Amino acid sequence: MSKPQTYLTAALYKFVDLPDFVELKAPLLAYCDQHDVKGTLLLAHEGINGTIAGPEQGVRAVLAFLRADPRLSKLPHKESWSDKPPFNRMKVKLKKEIVTLRVPELDPNKTVGQYVKPADWNALLADPDVMVIDTRNDYEVAIGTFKGAINPNIKNFVQLPAWLDAQDNLQGEAAKKTKVAMFCTGGIRCEKSTALLKMRGIDEVYHLEGGILKYLEEISPEQSAWQGECFVFDERVSVDHSLNVGSHELCRSCRWPLSETDKQSPHYVLGVSCAHCHDQRTPEQKAHMAERQRQVELADARGEAHVGAKMPTY
Repeated sequence: MSKPQTYLTAALYKFVDLPDFVELKAPLLAYCDQHDVKGTLLLAHEGINGTIAGPEQGVRAVLAFLRADPRLSKLPHKESWSDKPPFNRMKVKLKKEIVTLRVPELDPNKTVGQYVKPADWNALLADPDVMVIDTRNDYEVAIGTFKGAINPNIKNFVQLPAWLDAQDNLQGEAAKKTKVAMFCTGGIRCEKSTALLKMRGIDEVYHLEGGILKYLEEISPEQSAWQGECFVFDERVSVDHSLNVGSHELCRSCRWPLSETDKQSPHYVLGVSCAHCHDQRTPEQKAHMAERQRQVELADARGEAHVGAKMPTY
């Protein structure tokens, strides 16, 4: 059956030794531009990570270009579709890590937890002896997660090691008796977090292979243990169980995903603030956001995409 959506999105990552990652940037960016593909790709010594979108032929050409490198010949990716472009520009960034955890001695290329196929994930969730941890940020967990999963309530991934340090059953002798399963959006954060637990001496560590996106792709809603929508880091904001564009809208001030109920708050001002950030912005900052929103609306009226300046970070 042909898909009515125009834009193919491909989420990808692979931990692999890329000592020449700096030299890979220019030809990769040029190839993406040549094929009208947009998004963000991160390159580091430890591998590649990112999401790209565009016409199907262009996205598949970029995937083939990447896999032409023998080190990336088995690069996996996850697909979804949309009728609007998820990205406004193409960026290839050079990084110290393709997902930042700031544990220099950690190497997911050497050891990670046991991969669990989506088809086997429900059984792990149902095991009362398994500690299931959602490794994503608080705003991601807020709109959807697996039933019974533990939410560490972290603002960003670099806070996860400190949270793990505070869990008594993950320390000393108790850790040897603890079973841990971790999951994230696409699998990359779990690669590092399970590697961290293995490095700390926890033997039984599992993670969802391909992440939530692969689970939603392979498991029917009738058999699913997923509740809500899945946050994605592009203009779609979230996807539903069928990987179609979800119902959330991004607050352009704090980037919190907002439901229709959230937008009923008196503190919600389109493009300016929401209930999560209204008291954290100065009048000057709100004025700046209001002007940016005005420019967006003017661009929309002209039928243009407003890419403008980078989103402010307050």
